[in-house]
Amino acid sequence: MRGQHASVSYKDTNWRIINRLWPYLKTHCHRIGLALMCLIGAKIASVGLPFILKHIIDALDQHSNTHSSITLPLGLLLAYGVTRFSSVLFGELRDTLFGRVTERAMHHIGLHVFEHLHRLDLAFHLDRQTGGLSRDIERGTNGISFLLRFMVFNIVPTLLEIGLVVALLWWQYHFIFAGIVLSAVTLYIGFSVFTTEWRTRFLREVNQAESQSSTRAVDSLLNHETVKLFTNEHFECQRYDAELTRWEHARRQNRLSLFALNGGQALIIAAALTTALIIAGKHVAAGTMSLGDFVLINSFMIQIFMPLNFLGFVYREVKGSLASIEKMLELLAITPRISDAPHAPDLHVTHGDIQFDHVSFQYTADRDILRQVSFRVPAKQKVAIVGASGAGKSTLFKLLFRFYDVTQGEIRIDDQPIHRVNLHSLRRAIGVIPQDTVLFNTSIWENIRYGRVDATDSAVQEAIRLAHLDQFIEQLPNGRNTLVGERGLKLSGGEKQRVAIARALLKKPPSLIFDEATSSLDSHSEQVILQALQEMAHEQTTLVIAHRLSTVIDADHIIVLAKGQIVEQGTHRSLLQQHGQYHKLWTLQQHTRHDSKPALP
Repeated sequence: MRGQHASVSYKDTNWRIINRLWPYLKTHCHRIGLALMCLIGAKIASVGLPFILKHIIDALDQHSNTHSSITLPLGLLLAYGVTRFSSVLFGELRDTLFGRVTERAMHHIGLHVFEHLHRLDLAFHLDRQTGGLSRDIERGTNGISFLLRFMVFNIVPTLLEIGLVVALLWWQYHFIFAGIVLSAVTLYIGFSVFTTEWRTRFLREVNQAESQSSTRAVDSLLNHETVKLFTNEHFECQRYDAELTRWEHARRQNRLSLFALNGGQALIIAAALTTALIIAGKHVAAGTMSLGDFVLINSFMIQIFMPLNFLGFVYREVKGSLASIEKMLELLAITPRISDAPHAPDLHVTHGDIQFDHVSFQYTADRDILRQVSFRVPAKQKVAIVGASGAGKSTLFKLLFRFYDVTQGEIRIDDQPIHRVNLHSLRRAIGVIPQDTVLFNTSIWENIRYGRVDATDSAVQEAIRLAHLDQFIEQLPNGRNTLVGERGLKLSGGEKQRVAIARALLKKPPSLIFDEATSSLDSHSEQVILQALQEMAHEQTTLVIAHRLSTVIDADHIIVLAKGQIVEQGTHRSLLQQHGQYHKLWTLQQHTRHDSKPALP
């Protein structure tokens, strides 16, 4: 069944995201509870500061008006210091407690995305752009961190503080002050939301341009040898420059829209603060309010608008984070085309018999790759699939390994349909030596050990010996610790294939697939490795996909594919005697060899 790409609405990525993050948070409920208590304590202390300051100023002003010696209100001053320290302390404790929650959530989400990407099928990875994908994941993870830290512990606390201040101003003073605060906050939030929604598209354009430029740079650097072979350095720089120009334009649009947002927010704050202070000043002049009340009003207004200004920044950043998370959620919304059936059992290999039963396959609906292909690979035998390029040989391996599912028919191992068994157990039972070997940028020893990561050193050394890599490794400056370079670029094609062979030998699976496994080897190396593989063939079921017929003359059975269909099959000798497609391929390859004469057995 083909995978579905679940549609992710913008609304979903905006506010329902918390529901999707909750499973990563609920294991730390006790920490979140303590952090919330510290948050409430910090806000109560913060709101209490202006009242203490009011009483301090009124006490000092009273003594000043009576022309008596000023007595310091020491108790109030100490209370002010303790309250301010408590506000900071509770805030730091809150951040410390919740920091652990954030880090664990980032850890689990990052791991979840990584696992999900590895579960996705081959078709996804063939279409992906590595540079852009890595940037999307990085931005998404950082966006989640910001969202958890600021949305829960800055936006909500700021709104709570605004509510407390409005209530206190209404209760303690004239309703006009509460009205000014409430009106300004409403106007500020409305303006911020409207403007931020407008400018989010510019941020999306920045992210997209950044991903495209990163993809272009990574793709060019990974293929640097091809760039040099065709002297296209200037062309690559031009393409990268075009992506950077697009990124620069998007950044400029984003910056100008930010200027408009910040300017509007500053105007609202300045107008509200000035209006409140003018009214408070008139009340002080009329004697209906004390100087301490004026300072309290000023402190409350500043105390409200400072976090409100920060609230605008947080909201902008949260919107930006959500835009970044959007791409990562789209990745998580992709369902693999190839997945386990519910409660799929493990594959149990007793003999290793492989059977293709009327298998047909299409990559696209308008092109048949395989048509009604049926054959059997008996246990402990070696069967070869040969044919011209494009005949569908490698597709058989991809179907057996379940990189794709068949369009029609069925593939069985020991009479167990492979689409009904656990994928991990299926792939664990099959060893593959691919045509194009890609290695990790680590030592040659660790690349071989990757075939079975828990293998002993002696087992790795035996695999090296069977693949005839021992002499080559001894000649390397750092021996087995020699780094192979990114994607194994420091090794030749033949050396990489021998590493792949050693890796497959170390795995010791019941079935082995050789997909043009000796195509990059010279004649001498090919013969040496074929001898080693022939020794192994008696112990494992072997399927050889080959273009060079000289590598499969010892096969128990040879199948000739042409245009996705089996046109001939038999032993090497019987196929030559038929003077059909196999005979033509054999004759053609023998005539193109310069190092040996045709040798018909």
